[in-house]
Amino acid sequence: MNNIIIKPIVTERMTMLGDTLNRYGFVVDKRANKLEIKKAVEEMYGVTVNRVNTMNYQGKAKVRYTKSGIISGRTNSFKKAIVTLAEGDKIDFFSNI
Repeated sequence: MNNIIIKPIVTERMTMLGDTLNRYGFVVDKRANKLEIKKAVEEMYGVTVNRVNTMNYQGKAKVRYTKSGIISGRTNSFKKAIVTLAEGDKIDFFSNI
């Protein structure tokens, strides 16, 4: 279960969603389904999950122009999950800083 959730998404937009709509974002394993994501979040954070929405992002081609020439590469593709929690549940990512 530990390798399903890769990392939480802590951006200004996602923390605003967490405060208003009780939704939190995670980067998850590409092969994980919604039931596995729900179970992993509930075990890891001790909350009740109402809904899981997932999105697959493809990697983008990137090009940098440097002194030594053109460097071309590609960003990684990933899967993002937006988890809606039950009323009254919260996840605090900043508690152990």
